[in-house]
Amino acid sequence: MTYRLPAEWEPHEATWLAWPHCAAHWPGGRLKTVPPVYADIIKALVTVENVYVCVNDAKAERTARAILARAGVKSAAGQLRFFRIPTDASWSRDHGPIFVRDTTGRLMITDWKFNGWGNQWPHRRDDRVPQTIGKLFNLPVIKPNMVLEGGSIDVNGQGTLLTTRQCLLNKNRNPRLSQRQIEQQLTRYLGARHILWLDSGIVGDDTSGHIDDIARFVNATTIVCAVENNRRDANYSILKKNFQDLKTMTDQAGKKLRIIPLPMPQPVFFRRRRLPASYLNFYIANKTVLVPTFRNGHDVASLSILKKAFPSRKVVGLDCRNLIWGLGAIHCSTQQQPK
Repeated sequence: MTYRLPAEWEPHEATWLAWPHCAAHWPGGRLKTVPPVYADIIKALVTVENVYVCVNDAKAERTARAILARAGVKSAAGQLRFFRIPTDASWSRDHGPIFVRDTTGRLMITDWKFNGWGNQWPHRRDDRVPQTIGKLFNLPVIKPNMVLEGGSIDVNGQGTLLTTRQCLLNKNRNPRLSQRQIEQQLTRYLGARHILWLDSGIVGDDTSGHIDDIARFVNATTIVCAVENNRRDANYSILKKNFQDLKTMTDQAGKKLRIIPLPMPQPVFFRRRRLPASYLNFYIANKTVLVPTFRNGHDVASLSILKKAFPSRKVVGLDCRNLIWGLGAIHCSTQQQPK
């Protein structure tokens, strides 16, 4: 049996997040600056869909509820729910369930192996999250025998999948699998009949080149692609090649794709380390698109481009300067559950 991964813009039942708690991801006391960003994300989401939040324990839930209340988060009964599902980190895009539908339309969970982005971070609790959610919601759980993070792929819902060689072919993920074997897994479990391979991700990305920082589908035939206009920037050549490669690629029907350039933010640093700040780390929710901003000169132009790319949705910029210190932004923090 094969399955289909719905595109992110298809209707959602809910968005999953995990309340931030890992001080190692935000060193130097920076963790305290992150919950208010999550409050902004949740405040924007509860107006358009359910929001399900994983918390480590009762104390974490009380803390989260208090912060959300101070932020003015309001929701109808049941629209905001908390689940005692312990995690190692709050990057739900990567350790959370990837929901698919079978040929009858039944919702299921694919539980890919999660190894902490190539065994860089603790991940024992994270790796259990999909199984736990499957039991809570009485959903069938499928276990592909392969390491895969949600942020490493993007789909158009029609059979085309976008990813990078740097990540999926990295020896720290699936060293015993060939590219063909990986493609077979993506076809079988996600319905990816046509796979577009880009080479590399951006500088500062500790995930080994996740696609959700460099190129994203905005509809079935259109991709927005990060570009860097400063020739002296370390990302210039990387992103130029990605853009040029995409211009030659087609969708699953052999039709050329429309490629929209989206500028990168001006470089963001923390303790002299280049951070993976990118406007491509947006999240497409019901009726709205949440876009990370960084209070620099490219915010306005990028929001304008994305508003044109999503004419039927409200595009909202959220300040993610504190969130990006943890090497992720809005898309990294969220995982959609299709309706």
